Amino acid sequence: MSYQHILLPTDGSPLSERAARAGIDLASALGARVTALYVAPAPTPVVFEGLMPVGLMTSEEHAAAIERAAARFLGVIQKAAQDAGVPFEGLSVTSEYPAETIVDTAVKRHCDLIFMASHGRKGVTALLLGSETAKVLTHARTPVLVHRSAH
Repeated sequence: MSYQHILLPTDGSPLSERAARAGIDLASALGARVTALYVAPAPTPVVFEGLMPVGLMTSEEHAAAIERAAARFLGVIQKAAQDAGVPFEGLSVTSEYPAETIVDTAVKRHCDLIFMASHGRKGVTALLLGSETAKVLTHARTPVLVHRSAH
């Protein structure tokens, strides 16, 4: 099968960025287009650094913070796609369920491949946090290619 439209989910992490760049390389080789997707966490008045609450934020401030993060995360992928001559679309969605949003976006946007990073968490961390990649693998009807990069 030749893939024509690749979904590149990102959480803004270095691993996710490396996967997106590899996905763009694949898209370039196949003559495919890409849609990059950032799923932002739902607004909350509490501001966290890591797992620690450090302050409060209005809903307007939270929306602006999400917009800045989306522009930064998607902008990196957009630049890489432009540099490679790959057609690009960027989407930012707010959701408490990233995996479900990724799967739904692939269907709604008629993507024929989801190309995403594996964060490779192990042990208790993996059990507590779960893996959005594992959830996508479990629920997607769209083919999923998991990119695992060396740390």
